[in-house]
Amino acid sequence: ASETELISGGSDKQLILWEWKGTRAWNNQLVKSIPLKGHAEAVCAVDAVYQSDEPDLSLLIASAASDSTVRVWSRHGSEAKCIEILQFGNGFVMDVCLSFLPGSDVPILACGGDDCKISLFIQQNGQFQKTLILPGHEDWIRGIEWAVCGEDLFLSSCAQDCLIRIWKVCTKSKQIPETEDDSIRLKENVFTVKDTNTTYAITLESVLAGHENWVYAVHWQPSFSKDGSMQQPMRILSASMDKTVIIWEPDKESGVWLEQASVRVGEVGGNTLGFFDCQFSPDGSMIIAHAFHGALHLWKQATINKKEWTPEVVISGHFNSVEDVKWDPEGEFIISVGSDQTTRLFAPWRRKQETEVTWHEIARPQVHGYDMRCLAMIGRFQFVSGADEKVLRVFCAPKNFIENFSNITGIPMEKLRSHQSCDLPEGATVPALGLSNKAVFEGDMAVQPAEDEETFNTISNQYPEIYFQPLILTEPPPEDHLLQNTLWPEIQKLYGHGYEIFCVACNNSNTVIASACKASKKEHAAIILWSTTSWKKLQSLSFHNLTVTQLAFSPNDKFLLAVSRDRNWSLWRKQDSSESGPVFSCCAHTDKNTAVHSRIIWSCDWTPDSKYFVTGSRDKKVIVWGQCDLSVTTEGNMLDSVKPCSTVLDAGDSVTAVSINHVLTPDGRY
Repeated sequence: ASETELISGGSDKQLILWEWKGTRAWNNQLVKSIPLKGHAEAVCAVDAVYQSDEPDLSLLIASAASDSTVRVWSRHGSEAKCIEILQFGNGFVMDVCLSFLPGSDVPILACGGDDCKISLFIQQNGQFQKTLILPGHEDWIRGIEWAVCGEDLFLSSCAQDCLIRIWKVCTKSKQIPETEDDSIRLKENVFTVKDTNTTYAITLESVLAGHENWVYAVHWQPSFSKDGSMQQPMRILSASMDKTVIIWEPDKESGVWLEQASVRVGEVGGNTLGFFDCQFSPDGSMIIAHAFHGALHLWKQATINKKEWTPEVVISGHFNSVEDVKWDPEGEFIISVGSDQTTRLFAPWRRKQETEVTWHEIARPQVHGYDMRCLAMIGRFQFVSGADEKVLRVFCAPKNFIENFSNITGIPMEKLRSHQSCDLPEGATVPALGLSNKAVFEGDMAVQPAEDEETFNTISNQYPEIYFQPLILTEPPPEDHLLQNTLWPEIQKLYGHGYEIFCVACNNSNTVIASACKASKKEHAAIILWSTTSWKKLQSLSFHNLTVTQLAFSPNDKFLLAVSRDRNWSLWRKQDSSESGPVFSCCAHTDKNTAVHSRIIWSCDWTPDSKYFVTGSRDKKVIVWGQCDLSVTTEGNMLDSVKPCSTVLDAGDSVTAVSINHVLTPDGRY
């Protein structure tokens, strides 16, 4: 059957059956959904099987949830209803899988749970009855899956005891005479189905040991149609917390299940844990897995050497909320920070022969220990970022990044070299007990010993100080490379704030940085200005009473605008003084009487001509401000002349970000 239906369960306590009516691409207009409500807690596992081959397919669905129940649902046409609830007392079921007994249309449901046992339910007289319990695992069972192979039914299960078990269900023929009592045979679990009066036997086929940590998922390679019948390849894929994914298959001669020669893929090193789940592609030539930090990993089987699997390019991105995003001044890449404690850089990948351009993550300049909050670009290849800590950190692009950026985006090196000095480090590494990205220069990298040299197996050889290895890339890098080899060296820390950094901005001439931190008192809500040449503190601007939420320099660099949680904004004008760089003084602000916003102002931005600015707030209002009535203004006093210049735009919901295009429209409008 063509795959047109999808079942999903979520933390909203319901299942949704998605049905797709289209022919080519998935899109919203052609997707129909049927919600299945009934569980009292989050749904953690779902499975479904078609009960017949008719056009109006009837579907049998099983779902397990945190309410210690497994529900069985039936769908006919566009109606679905719960037909049975299986109670598991205080236990939890981690995975469910449905199939049919060999040579019949009797449904069998397998449930793996935290009692370390697999429960088998068989539908008899329209009711699912617990028929058998399969003991063996010694820890929570995380995954189970049926596979039909000829006349037999196989069940694979994996658990937190690091083992995978394969069970075989077959019809017990009455002809086999009982063998001698002293011969060694595997214990059979026998049961009879009343409806068909058939007896079945279940035996343990194999126990697979090879993982060194919890095994989270086990899946059979999908069956395929050959000569009019479905063929089930005897291959299993497993994913584990030991950072590996393994393909298993029985040995051709002995029939013993083995870790398929050299097919063990995964990550090495880096700030990661293992894999949560994995899948084969329909033809078994690719495998995909997803890891603890939300990353997807894809491997493809080489066409010539079938034992070789190579990593492929996949989509990637933050696995928690994105807090700030900035364009490179030339508009050729973007950098974002998120509460997943990473800073990521995305750029277009231009392939040599193809016209299509796709955007990919090509570097991860910062992998931090705190949730990231804000960032500002200082020119092209330098940025400053703030996290839930009191320190601002400044990063500079290494030589290896600039070379790879040129290769992937197709921008010539000559154009990029004009932005950088020649003594850039090769890359960066994080020391074993450190938090800061340390620059790695050419002379620092470990020299590989010659083959005839004796290598002493010392601690320093086993655990190198520097994990960075310069690689020349021509395509976006895979996850394990992003984690370790694309860090940018940290060149400066800026100390001065008393609480966690909340916002940061850099002026357009890249000479001044402004930053602010979380605050509930006026003394902590001061904005600090820093010089980008000496990295020293230039000035502290005190006005607001609560956290300053965003800072914006005007395009002509004459003004600095700040908006705050105290529902006011303040405008600071630059006065040039020769001694210590620019000095800013407050030239306009709102107060209790003149404020238009009644909730926290989240965001602000300037028009490209520096005449107007816009503010957006939780009170759903977006307001354009400026010196509208120019007859009032005197050079010294702007305080009364900056007023709302437009009607209030009601956004209909809380406004979290506003931005104005940096170019005027052809008819001179914003």
